[in-house]
Amino acid sequence: MPNPFHEVATDEASDIELVSRANSGNRDALEALVLRHQAWIYNIAVRMVFHPQDAEEVTQEVLVKVITKLGNFKGESQFRTWLYRIATNHVLNMKRRGAEAHEMTFADYGAAINSTPDLELPDTNSVPVALPILIEEAKNSCTIGMLLCLDRKQRLIFILGEILGATDTVGGEVLEMTPDNFRQCLSRARRDLHNFMNNQCGLVNANNPCRCPKKTRGFIQDGHIDPLQLMFAPEHVERIRDVAGETIRDIDDIVERQHAALYREHPFLRPADEIQWLRQIFQRDDVRTSLRLN
Repeated sequence: MPNPFHEVATDEASDIELVSRANSGNRDALEALVLRHQAWIYNIAVRMVFHPQDAEEVTQEVLVKVITKLGNFKGESQFRTWLYRIATNHVLNMKRRGAEAHEMTFADYGAAINSTPDLELPDTNSVPVALPILIEEAKNSCTIGMLLCLDRKQRLIFILGEILGATDTVGGEVLEMTPDNFRQCLSRARRDLHNFMNNQCGLVNANNPCRCPKKTRGFIQDGHIDPLQLMFAPEHVERIRDVAGETIRDIDDIVERQHAALYREHPFLRPADEIQWLRQIFQRDDVRTSLRLN
């Protein structure tokens, strides 16, 4: 699966062909185009709003905008730039929902973690999944939650540039800013996140007492983790680093490189039923009237 945020858009010609066929009413071409990009949109959305259900709604909203505006694409920019501008503008301007509805500072987040008691892991017979998977869920849930302490623009730039591997040029094109500005904003977001994790998280600084195994049972008791419905530790895992590839951006600080790498170890998440999504979208009146689907 080619990363649309790499410097060279290897699927650009194929995207353009699919757009042309979709605008001529070819449903298969439209499905292929959507399936090529919707997981990337979803992985942006879930890190912007946290809860997968909210992220699914956001992704569908973006896809409806893309589909209904597809006839307006004139090739004046690369297709990936056009598409992800729609996606990023949507997540920057959408109504707050779910976990994002209440603004959270790093101080608030640290206090919430510290108030969760350190407990032994639950008995293996009392939970439906293996303990390492629960610990992984705790780690991923906690570190994704930290992103909500960044403001929306910082969060989005960190997701694009540090997690999904957008270069400064590509990130700047998508967000309509210069590469230097994108790099500077990314540096500030990375620094703010690093400062918090370096003072709080045992994964980044061994001197910190906070450890995922110690917090897992407390997260379950507080309702932050549901062993019956895991959000961030799927059974079959594709890692961000494997799907998106390594970033080529140099990070001088070794500790900063370590904390950024934690996010590339996160799973590359996928919607529960991608084909069903398409069927639901194609049934919408605004989609059906905007495209002459065969």
